[in-house]
Amino acid sequence: MNAKVFINAQIATMTSSSPYGLIPNGALAVLNGKIDWIGPSSALPMKYQIWEQEDVNQRLITPALIDCHTHLIYGGNRAQEFEMRLQGASYKDIAQAGGGIVSTVQQTRNLSEDQLIQSALPRLDHFIAEGVTTLEIKSGYGLTIEDELKMLRAARRLETLRPIRIKTTFLGAHAVPQEYNGNANAYLDEVCLPALTQAAKEGLVDAVDAFCETIGFTPAQVQRVFALSKELNLPVKIHAEQLSDQKGAILAASFLALSADHLEYLSLDGIKAMKASQTVAVLLPGAFYTLRETKLPPIDDLRRNGVPMAIASDSNPGSSPLTSLLLCVNMACTLFRMTPEEALTGVTRHGAQALGLSDKIGTLETGKIADLAVWNVEHPNELAYRIGYNPLIKRIYGDA
Repeated sequence: MNAKVFINAQIATMTSSSPYGLIPNGALAVLNGKIDWIGPSSALPMKYQIWEQEDVNQRLITPALIDCHTHLIYGGNRAQEFEMRLQGASYKDIAQAGGGIVSTVQQTRNLSEDQLIQSALPRLDHFIAEGVTTLEIKSGYGLTIEDELKMLRAARRLETLRPIRIKTTFLGAHAVPQEYNGNANAYLDEVCLPALTQAAKEGLVDAVDAFCETIGFTPAQVQRVFALSKELNLPVKIHAEQLSDQKGAILAASFLALSADHLEYLSLDGIKAMKASQTVAVLLPGAFYTLRETKLPPIDDLRRNGVPMAIASDSNPGSSPLTSLLLCVNMACTLFRMTPEEALTGVTRHGAQALGLSDKIGTLETGKIADLAVWNVEHPNELAYRIGYNPLIKRIYGDA
């Protein structure tokens, strides 16, 4: 029996019962990787008082962090493109110089599965060092059947190399590769849909995503991807309303999507559809910051309509080369005007909901997996307040 009690703790359960679900001077009992009891230290039942105890000296315990939107597997980087943009180059200039997603696709195709893993591990380790125990990884930089499968296999293998829970997402409908330029439907027929079918057959995919945008895929094309996902019994999510309102969120909601992500141009009809389908709004401040966007996502309308808001890194080589979820929490407050409690909820409870894991992780409750983070702070609002500072003392991964 693996049993331990954490005592003398400030515990932010991140349930909705009170601000942060805070239990001052709390105790938390863990048995075989699951939370067995939680409450005030003064009410700790006798049976737990003989267990091994760890005194955390009034430090904060929260659920471990969850990053529900990343593109962590890829080849190369786009630092040169970043420099070109700062010197005034346009998107067209960068594309003509071989930059943009085409560059990442080529570099990803050139790497083996093992090489992709070795490239991703330092980025993954940075997330782990900040208290992340669950992380989603998308494909979408291969854009051939074999290269998409290669990315998903690499993502799956990361779980065997680190104490981390990986959820994989098929994003074959990310971009149209050069060899299918101007013929997106042929790409769907010959690459994307067959790759999804094969990925599902091999058990490589947990969910399906698509980029619904003027520079991505039309709603009608995305609907084809989602229809196959439904046949394969796979949940969907969507990149939507980042650059324009294509009504992608409404489409996703009609398929009971786990999440709709980006959402700067989301309209009220999309918000109401998301509320009705319980689709989580995943906000990505790293991309907003890197691209120097000015159109804010409709935080007030999402809040008023009770749509849950998650926060994620969107870690990728182009628009969000970011590996700090703590920095995202700060950015959500400073850029999007979210409250510290909303931002922390976004990387715990609502992050879990965006991955379909609410019954397992995201809050500290009896019966849930003991994914915990112990922080050297006095109050949970400090996690949003500090910039570039990691106060993590200990990360406990309940599935270890």
